[in-house]
Amino acid sequence: QVQLVESGGGLVQPGGSLRLSCAASESIVSANLMAWHRQVPGKEREWVATITSADSTNYADSVKGRFTISSDNAKNTVYLQLNTLNPEDTAVYYCKAVSCGGLRCISYWGQGTQLTVPS
Repeated sequence: QVQLVESGGGLVQPGGSLRLSCAASESIVSANLMAWHRQVPGKEREWVATITSADSTNYADSVKGRFTISSDNAKNTVYLQLNTLNPEDTAVYYCKAVSCGGLRCISYWGQGTQLTVPS
C-alpha cells in the first residue's frame, strides 16, 4: 500500500509563492497518475492538478497559469508549485496516487497540508 506524506504548507501573503511536496513510500513510477486536491472546511474536496505516468499535466481553471505540478521519480516525490497566491487558495492540500490494474483502480491519499493566504 502506498503511503503519501505532504509537506510545505504554511502561511503565505497574497501574491506569494510556495512549493508543496508529496513523498511516496514506494515508487510512484507504477502509479497511473498523481494529483493534488484541496478542501476548505464545509466544502467538497476539489481537484487541482494531475500528472500522469507519461508526464502529461492538467489543471483546474482556477489555478491554470499559477500552479505547476511536477514529479521526481528518483525521489518518489510529486510537487505542486503555487504562484500568485490569493486568499481563495486557502485550503488543506491533499496528494493522491492512483494505480490501475486490469479493470480496477485504487486511490491513495495523504493526510494533507494546510495553506493559508490571509485576506
